[in-house]
Amino acid sequence: MPSGVELGPDRAPRCWWCVGDPLYRAYHDEEWGRPVADDRRLFEKLILEGFQSGLSWLTILRKRNNFRAAFKDFDTEAIARFNRRSIERLMRDAGIVRNRAKIEATITNARRYRELVDEWGSLAAYVWSFEPRRRPRRLTHAELLAVTTSSEAIGLSKDLKRRGWAFVGPTTVHSFMEAMGLVNDHLTGCHVRAVAERERAAFDPPRR
Repeated sequence: MPSGVELGPDRAPRCWWCVGDPLYRAYHDEEWGRPVADDRRLFEKLILEGFQSGLSWLTILRKRNNFRAAFKDFDTEAIARFNRRSIERLMRDAGIVRNRAKIEATITNARRYRELVDEWGSLAAYVWSFEPRRRPRRLTHAELLAVTTSSEAIGLSKDLKRRGWAFVGPTTVHSFMEAMGLVNDHLTGCHVRAVAERERAAFDPPRR
């Protein structure tokens, strides 16, 4: 068994980080690394990655349904209308991460979203324009641990910040790109790596 790959309860080999929790295994198997072109899912993931800063993704994943309820299923138009009273409501919501700066950033990002879509046609077209062109055929545990961002993630982070988005640092954006399938960081030996590669080969990235 390659380093970093572990057998789950069903004896399927998976990336080590998901094996110990059934919710995490389902996320790893069914979502992480699969290409996404849906704007609402992309926006949600960018926001939740920002909320994860300083926490574990499993903590956020366990609260994801609460976040969806609190933020109107990540409807950007609805969030853009949030006001001070909305912020205070969210600060009392024990089902989410009650961080005022991150809540305010979510509202700001929802307002900036429309400007971006007016220029690019969709968030998806914008995000996928930063897709890395080199796709490694193999990925070891050591190689994955050594990389916390990339030139493409840094470029996307800088451009989002230039547009007024918040909590979109290079590490956050890199995690977003991994999750949304812009890169395939399932380890060699993980049973999902080949599945993600097949989906990516059949995927037609949205264009401007």
